[in-house]
Amino acid sequence: MDLKGQSVVVTGGASGLGAETVRQIIKAGARVAILDVNQEAAQQLASETGGVALACDITDTQSVEAALEAAAEANSPARVLINCAGVAGAMRLVSKEGDPVPLEHFSRIVNINLIGTFNIIRLFAARLLKLEPLHDNERGVIICTASVAAYDGQVGQEAYAAAKGGLVSLTLPLARDLAQFGVRVMTIAPGFFRTPLVNELPPKVQETLAANIPFPKRLGDPGEFASLALHIVNNLSLNGETIRLDGALRLPPR
Repeated sequence: MDLKGQSVVVTGGASGLGAETVRQIIKAGARVAILDVNQEAAQQLASETGGVALACDITDTQSVEAALEAAAEANSPARVLINCAGVAGAMRLVSKEGDPVPLEHFSRIVNINLIGTFNIIRLFAARLLKLEPLHDNERGVIICTASVAAYDGQVGQEAYAAAKGGLVSLTLPLARDLAQFGVRVMTIAPGFFRTPLVNELPPKVQETLAANIPFPKRLGDPGEFASLALHIVNNLSLNGETIRLDGALRLPPR
């Protein structure tokens, strides 16, 4: 699909991988709705790029419906959804004091990263299928953001790995479900990237993370994630697959 003139929705678009994706998509000529719970950051990015900032909690159906409706009114109905919204967090199953991990920790991360992503996908797809197909009978593209933790979850990452692994497992059946309508579904599983969360870590910790990456021996650049997302949109044959974007990184147990 040629992005020029198309309408795109990016969740978690106010910072990190999502923000850089917004910038590159707008440079490609598309109109972008920036969905985020951080409305202030979303508005700042919208002022910078010319996008549209919309408050959205992907776990709340009414919030998602309102955001998608506002995005359609501002930019026209969207054909591309890029899911970057999510949270991190690690806790051992049993603490050093012998206490089990709070169930709320697991529930929160799975609810946002997995269920929330599925929530907006289902609501977005219902709108997308009403649009007329484009060239090669393609209607649209949905991209999810997983993590290498889906494959190499570390100690304490049970919740995060389960949620991201769920997105990986969802990719093929979603693609098969929507294939008859000309909608593609892909997932990107990034490794260690230079995002605001990583930038807050001490320099030595960042150096240790980068040292584990075979090549390139540095943290990933958000622009590389955005570039892959754009290529997925443009390449009609990419469908039903998860692409690891990690410099050949394989996470150790700890």
